[in-house]
Amino acid sequence: MHKILAINPGSTSTKFAVYSDEDCVLNKIIRHSMDELMGYKNVMDQFDFRKALIIDALVEEGIDVDAIKFVVGRGGLTCPVESGVYSINQLMLYHAREGISGQHASNLGPLLADYIASQICGAKAFIADPVVTDELEEIARVAGHAQFERRSVFHALNQKATARIHARNVGKKVEELCLIVAHLGGGISVGAHKFGRVVDVNNGLNGEGPFSPERSGTLPAGQLIEVCFSGKYSRTQIDRMVVGEGGYVSYLGTNNALDVEEMVKTGHQQAQFYQDAMFYQVSKIIGEMAVVLEGKVDAILLTGGLAYNQYLEPYIKRKTGFIAPVYSYPGEDELKALAMNALRVARGEVELKTYTVSSQKKIIPCNREG
Repeated sequence: MHKILAINPGSTSTKFAVYSDEDCVLNKIIRHSMDELMGYKNVMDQFDFRKALIIDALVEEGIDVDAIKFVVGRGGLTCPVESGVYSINQLMLYHAREGISGQHASNLGPLLADYIASQICGAKAFIADPVVTDELEEIARVAGHAQFERRSVFHALNQKATARIHARNVGKKVEELCLIVAHLGGGISVGAHKFGRVVDVNNGLNGEGPFSPERSGTLPAGQLIEVCFSGKYSRTQIDRMVVGEGGYVSYLGTNNALDVEEMVKTGHQQAQFYQDAMFYQVSKIIGEMAVVLEGKVDAILLTGGLAYNQYLEPYIKRKTGFIAPVYSYPGEDELKALAMNALRVARGEVELKTYTVSSQKKIIPCNREG
């Protein structure tokens, strides 16, 4: 029996869970108000605050911390790496603290996992499939100007976990399949999974691909340049147009996709139009990824919170069903995905990787907090 603590720090929440092998024995979500977080100058300053919340909750819930053998944290914006499970070392901790590829709450993942593993549990500390997972083919990096390069920043943890679940369901290994996986949540990323590697994917973090409940996705470059130099907006305001106040927020005044779905059910024509527009853009990028895979697609997988939407799967099937069968795997249980990655290491199913200078790819900082 392997007892595992999984930790997922988000912008406005700290999520953690304890697993005994595949069984979840504790699942906690501690939400943080903006007023609560305003007292911290930056993400790193929240470390002691979030650490204490996790430790106190484990004690209150009667968890035997000495029995925890593995602590796995969400990987942050460190250097780009291939997918897999990585042991946490001093170089990774340094890069997470410095925000070498940008600042985000997920940068606290390896720091919290390392501290609790070494100082509280006497356990081993890992991260798995971080957001900077980079397996892009070199041709996919070309952006169109020598000053720029496309980056791989996406929902790697959930996309990879969903691909493994589907492969298991069809009696295959992911290394035997070509899949298109669409993670649909607050951000949207759609990846081309070629025999286990994500060879192309849109950067859903800061402005590429379909719009989402709060992100603009790809904007017309000429119009964006005009806005940037109009003198009407600050850098922060334009950043918010792209992430935070784009998508549904801009069109409908809400980032709650459930509210939009309910509006559609009541016959709200504007909500119907923009929901269809988002699904339309998702369908288009699925088509792009089918081209990347040269039409050899075994399945299209829909995952993330928006996959619960009753209108999504029929729409995507209508637009893309000619490419491959469409399957829904709603939700994004990142804590379970983290724990199962640690379990795969414990059982010897995958090899534990080491975060080193040689594992790094080219770094293009995203310079974004949140």
